[in-house]
Amino acid sequence: MGAALELAATVGMTRAAAAFDLPRASLYRARPPEPPPRPRGAQPAPPRALPPEERAAVLEILHSERFVNQAPKAVYATLLDEGTYLCSWRTMYRVLAAADEVRERRAQLRHPAYTKPELLATGPNQVWSWDITKLRGPVKWTYYHLYVILDIFSRYVVGWMVAARESGVLAERLIEATCEKQGIIAGQLTIHADRGSAMTAKSVALLMADLGVTRTHSRPHVSDDNPYSEAQFKTLKYTPTFPERFGSIQDARAFCQGFFPWYNTEHRHDALGLLPPEVVHYGRVEAILEQRRGVLAAAYAAHPERFVRKPPEPLTPPTAAWINPPKPAAHTEAAH
Repeated sequence: MGAALELAATVGMTRAAAAFDLPRASLYRARPPEPPPRPRGAQPAPPRALPPEERAAVLEILHSERFVNQAPKAVYATLLDEGTYLCSWRTMYRVLAAADEVRERRAQLRHPAYTKPELLATGPNQVWSWDITKLRGPVKWTYYHLYVILDIFSRYVVGWMVAARESGVLAERLIEATCEKQGIIAGQLTIHADRGSAMTAKSVALLMADLGVTRTHSRPHVSDDNPYSEAQFKTLKYTPTFPERFGSIQDARAFCQGFFPWYNTEHRHDALGLLPPEVVHYGRVEAILEQRRGVLAAAYAAHPERFVRKPPEPLTPPTAAWINPPKPAAHTEAAH
């Protein structure tokens, strides 16, 4: 067997087994065990890494009753606004990952990119998106209908309503009341929606014409033409307190009366530089960013070794919001 193994080291197991008329399995079993790998020495911690006691403090904050249901980015932004800097939100994720507490909780659905319609907002009350979603009632096949009007630039919910049915007349009342509340003038606003029966109702079209509001619609069977409303509904339904079913329409309205003020005034929106929608909608961005800059500058002064290349800067909200931005000219020419 020893000679066969020596030959196998040169020509391989198959040929050595054939040369000695032995089963290959016998040769494999007769091989000497491989030596265990050499243990690696302890790796020094990077100079920017948090010490164990600070990592434990970060984990304790993330586990606290106040923040246990919030994403690390929202925790980071909330603490920053209160004058506290523990670490970056990426470090918070790393601390959670080390404790095996980071995972995807739901299946993700990906849609292809579409090019039309193309709508641009460079400030609040230029483009609104509105849609209707169903809320499950107390028993199977019963639903309530939640109407939501969203400003796409600020992500601020300017109007909402819970009704027993989907109706163009109800939608007309909501749109008219919301335009009045926001002080909309003729020629100022475009309202985008999909092609549901309430959205395409004649009464809604006549109202928008009377108000001087432009209306646009998604293409048939293309849900991603209305992405802002879809994302807002996703935030609503993945809120930890969102129930499986509502006991009554009053129950659904009571939940929304708590959710939408939180969403507008407290929800730290990724697309807004971790600012709440109300701050962007009513033009209070610079004051908040200036306060955040001061907190980050103090953190850098205290521990410059923890930051790479330059002092940290707060995220800033974008200056424009698109529904289906046009393709770059170079890309279009290449396609031809």
